[in-house]
Amino acid sequence: MTSPLTILQNHKLRITDCRQEIIREFLDKQVALAHSDLEESLDSQFDRVTIYRTLNTFLESDIIHKVLDDSGATKYALCTHEEENHSHEHVHFKCENCGETICLEDITLPAVSLPKGFKKKEMSLLVQGTCDKCN
Repeated sequence: MTSPLTILQNHKLRITDCRQEIIREFLDKQVALAHSDLEESLDSQFDRVTIYRTLNTFLESDIIHKVLDDSGATKYALCTHEEENHSHEHVHFKCENCGETICLEDITLPAVSLPKGFKKKEMSLLVQGTCDKCN
């Protein structure tokens, strides 16, 4: 398994305790996490703004991607692909029982033909149901 240190080095980012701890949370939990989830699990080690800035840096560096679910809260998931410019267009699954949202990267989204003059920025598909742990 990849370490937080390796991920930061591969993306040529400065190594800080906060960055390593946030990546460790994503690696340990293997689910999409909201800013509030990180605040809670890091137990006030880092302030709200530091966590927010770290998430933005990780988004810009393609370490994480946004996951939108039915709650309206933005969640973030760790990118598992090492190559640059990989696609985040895959299916996400939210368990109605435990509330966890996971990436199903092996399931790609269908091609969508947009009307003339429309330009796609990003696509997402959320499947809801019961995960394998809750089933």
